[in-house]
Amino acid sequence: MPNPLDDPLYYLHNFRQVLHWLGQRYADLLDADEQHFIQQFDRLPQASQALLVRMVMRKGVHFRASKLNYLEIGCTHTAALALVQQGWVDDQSLLCFEALFALLQKGEVLDAFKPWIDQPKGKKADWLESLAQQFTQQRSFAQWCPDLSDALYSLKVMDLCDRLRLMFFGNLHQDWSEFVLADLGIHTYEKVEFGAQSRGLRTREDVHGFLFLHQCQQAFEAGQALGDVLAQIATLSTDNPWLEKRRAKLWFQIGQYCERSAELDLAQQIYRNCAYPGARSRLIRVLERQENYAQAMALACAAQQAPQSAAEQQQVLRVLPRLRRKLGEPALPKVKPRPVTRLDLALTLPEPLMSVEYCVQAHLSAPDAPVHYVENGLINSLFGLLCWEAIFAPLPGAFFHPFQRGPVDLHSEDFHQRRAPLFAACFEQLGDERYKATIRQRYVSKWGIQSPFVFWNLLSEALLEQALECLPAEHLRYWFERLLLDIRANRAGMPDLIQFWPAQKTYRMIEVKGPGDRLQDNQLRWLEFCGEYQMPVTVCYVRWAEPA
Repeated sequence: MPNPLDDPLYYLHNFRQVLHWLGQRYADLLDADEQHFIQQFDRLPQASQALLVRMVMRKGVHFRASKLNYLEIGCTHTAALALVQQGWVDDQSLLCFEALFALLQKGEVLDAFKPWIDQPKGKKADWLESLAQQFTQQRSFAQWCPDLSDALYSLKVMDLCDRLRLMFFGNLHQDWSEFVLADLGIHTYEKVEFGAQSRGLRTREDVHGFLFLHQCQQAFEAGQALGDVLAQIATLSTDNPWLEKRRAKLWFQIGQYCERSAELDLAQQIYRNCAYPGARSRLIRVLERQENYAQAMALACAAQQAPQSAAEQQQVLRVLPRLRRKLGEPALPKVKPRPVTRLDLALTLPEPLMSVEYCVQAHLSAPDAPVHYVENGLINSLFGLLCWEAIFAPLPGAFFHPFQRGPVDLHSEDFHQRRAPLFAACFEQLGDERYKATIRQRYVSKWGIQSPFVFWNLLSEALLEQALECLPAEHLRYWFERLLLDIRANRAGMPDLIQFWPAQKTYRMIEVKGPGDRLQDNQLRWLEFCGEYQMPVTVCYVRWAEPA
């Protein structure tokens, strides 16, 4: 098969594909400028199209002609002519000094502004502040540097192209490199049927709403006054659940920042009105820090009665005894945790050349009892293979474009509920031997395709076969059901190692802790879960023995 990147205009073909996709699927959302751009783009000379796409895919909006040399385009000035006539590129754009300074090399700055530079032998960056104070006006590139035989082209449609990119990807963190990675075979994506409802942005107001939230995020990250940012976020009016979740996530991020900055009153205000998962737990912590123990206790008791997640339940059980002490209430009887098998190893290594997990793997592994370092990869992968069709079901609002490694609503509270019959059909196979055939078949037919669950670099055929022979279907069901309860929290924290005894068709999981290391919260929850369902799990505490 020929390599698509052998075509020097591969990037232009990708850009055209995006415009064609948008013209088909989002015609009703495009404004007049966007429609005009898509229509006129095809009428440009090919060299002009290519030059524009090259500029769009680079950083910034100002480009020196000498930096736009591409063999497949030819003369930059000829290609730019049609873009200037369209008004998409400006060859007379006015620049402030800071923008000019970024475009010039050190020697060029020195040649043009040497009389105003105090220390000519210094670094280029050291000159900016002083020169910018002396040159406050805006000029064209030619006016700034009349002695340079170069031209400047400024992109005027970058915001428009960002909007088109948003509508295609449904986000602004993916860019045009996704096409290249797919063309190279580095990333392969599941082919999902896109229905008419498979759009995160349903109306023009949704487009504006997403861009508005993105601007709020940028304002927050740029250090704008938090009160102003929060007031801006609150003005968004939308009935789009996807946008509401994005707004809640942004609120939550600002709340966390306020906590770290000890702005507890503002953090409390944010968390009280935030629906993002974990906001109630954070609010309890803030109230405790404010010594508002009564309110913290009331909220913690409510959370204990109806926890939003296992993580919140764990935090509440930890904070309640502390709050009771501070309120002068009697302590409740301690609940003993379920015992977990403990394995103490003293490994004699003067200076370990591997991580502690690999050391334990090498120490315990035997030909008839192999040990694999799997961490979260094995159980997630088995779940992803068995439930592939449910995960990639083309539900409305789940898939927006061909470059998704999983559904957009993966971490939504209704992810399982929306697909309940599909997951039930997958789990039914665990009642007989069908699940093994399904997993084996998917391992072959879906190999290498991006998935939010399958760790292809970990899942060798030998590991897969040992897991299918040694892991009881009942245990798989317990793990998979727990994953679906809270995918974000429960897909991590699983034991580091797994050991199989193929002859006996048994196994044990091993959580490894090196000197000074302790169990994390998500690991404790998994250990407790395994203990509840009598799954063989061991915590291995390692100490380095002194060499004899």
